[in-house]
Amino acid sequence: MKKSILLVAIALCSFATTFAQEVKIVTVVESIVPNGLGRSRMIVANETKDFNEYTTTRTEEKDKDEKNKSKRGEIRTKEYEETKLLNFYNIGGIRFQNIAANDAIVTSKITDMLQKGWELKFVNSGIESKGSKDDKHGIYVTRYIFVKK
Repeated sequence: MKKSILLVAIALCSFATTFAQEVKIVTVVESIVPNGLGRSRMIVANETKDFNEYTTTRTEEKDKDEKNKSKRGEIRTKEYEETKLLNFYNIGGIRFQNIAANDAIVTSKITDMLQKGWELKFVNSGIESKGSKDDKHGIYVTRYIFVKK
């Protein structure tokens, strides 16, 4: 009887821990600015933040949660990894060597995360640009979302 209770307790504990997950986001920002004037980086936060500290509930009357009226400066973090990447363009135009070099660095980071037990769950990307005929500015952002049990 004692053995069966112990086995059930162990099974319940292991079942409960399978749902606990840690999430880490790697963000790659690649500049789409001619002449190499932009900045491209891979960013990983080394600090966690509780979203509840920066969240308010709004209604037609006013904010329901006055204590969470934080300033933007409180949200910022100075604890992050910053890996330099190359810009897509230089004076001669698009640089395929730069893209290949960035791919090699990002691949290295993804491989390192996988070796440390992280699982790549989602990849999300987008471009910020005016999109007009004379547009010479923009960034390409990719977020790699990893989970670990």
